[in-house]
Amino acid sequence: MASKRKEHTAPVQGLLPIRPGLGVLILYAMGQLGWSLAGFGVSNLLIYFYMPPEQGAPMFPAYLYQGAILGVLTLIGIVSAGGRLFDAIVDPFIANWSDRKNPKYGKRRWFLLLGALPFALSSCMVFFPLEGSESASNFIWLILSIGIYYFFFAFYVIPYTALIPELGHTAQDRMLISTLLSITWAFGYILGTQVFQLQTYLNGLGYPTVKAFQYAVLMMNGVALVFMLIPALFLNEQKYARQSVSEDTLGASIRMVFKNQNFRWFLVSDLMYWLSLNFIQLGVVFYTTLLLGLEIRFASQFSLISFLVSFVFYWPINVLVRYTGKRNLMLLAFGIFAITFSVLAFAAWIPAEPAYILYGLAVAAAFPLAVFGILPNAVIGDVVQEEENTSGRQLSGMFFGVRAFVMKLGISIANLIFPSLLLFGKSAENPAGVQFTAFAAVIFCLGGWLAFRKYRDITFF
Repeated sequence: MASKRKEHTAPVQGLLPIRPGLGVLILYAMGQLGWSLAGFGVSNLLIYFYMPPEQGAPMFPAYLYQGAILGVLTLIGIVSAGGRLFDAIVDPFIANWSDRKNPKYGKRRWFLLLGALPFALSSCMVFFPLEGSESASNFIWLILSIGIYYFFFAFYVIPYTALIPELGHTAQDRMLISTLLSITWAFGYILGTQVFQLQTYLNGLGYPTVKAFQYAVLMMNGVALVFMLIPALFLNEQKYARQSVSEDTLGASIRMVFKNQNFRWFLVSDLMYWLSLNFIQLGVVFYTTLLLGLEIRFASQFSLISFLVSFVFYWPINVLVRYTGKRNLMLLAFGIFAITFSVLAFAAWIPAEPAYILYGLAVAAAFPLAVFGILPNAVIGDVVQEEENTSGRQLSGMFFGVRAFVMKLGISIANLIFPSLLLFGKSAENPAGVQFTAFAAVIFCLGGWLAFRKYRDITFF
């Protein structure tokens, strides 16, 4: 049972905020579609572009050195991991800045307005190397553009997600917001996966492979910018968001967040989830073409099917969570995800049509994707509300900032490990490295399951 609420800093609004209706929440959720789409390229296409699958003639030129560094690392893995690590370091600073900000038109919207355009532009920059072949200038350009991208990723996303508990006045509202955000995130991801189809279409029009891919990325981010600007321009934050201006320093805010034991167990499980999720996102092209022997277009179909089927589970999850709690559903999702990766690792030896195996795995992944798409944001929202009720501090930005730090730490580790495992083999003749990535994802899922067993559900009366 939540503790009695203590006095805290005076609210930003002169009057009590109004509980937002569904239309307002949908408007807010459009920003999630935008940043999901803007983030798709760097998160899922970087290794594909700079270290593509080996199938006959190279799909793209070798812009970076393709061999091993120090025996086990790769240049693209180092850059990817370094970018995520930089992003993770920036997150708490942006979170604290956002918590302490108090402009007239909204403490979170200020960041959305200034961050949307450079976020979208920098998401394109990384796929436009300066030279057409392997060179030091390409490496330097990639480091620079990745750094700019991740700064503005944090600049937009941290204040955006901090609005979840501020717009969600009750636990039911936060579940609704989390569901809407999961739907729009999935739509953004699905649109992102169509880059392969768009690349193929532009190839058919006569564009060279590199140009076709780059133009597809440009179009993708143009659409992303439009959606990111919708809440930035039209959300009346001061009317609907429950907000207070924090006076805590960065250090004090971080210490307060990490004092919450429940939140710490959530962070450990969340780290494992992002490791496993990014392995499947980074590996979908490799799993499709090398383990199953299918054409690259099937990679888009896998993502499309899994996310579309996941929508079927959204309403049941919202109903089930009232009876089972968030903890039990999260544990079930980790278990199903682990089984899915286990089957994927041995997919090449399953006596069935490869396309049917891919479709089956896509359907199997749908339930975990729905659970992990909805519940984590709702879990953090509950933790934020409990903390406010207990200590009187409203640290929404910092809680989501720390979660983002851990999330990006996981993605950084995944980007470092994944290409290193590929060194063991990423061809149809020797797919051992690709299989190792699936085995690693199983281990991450089991680790997440063990950690989330320690989490306790929060109930508000």
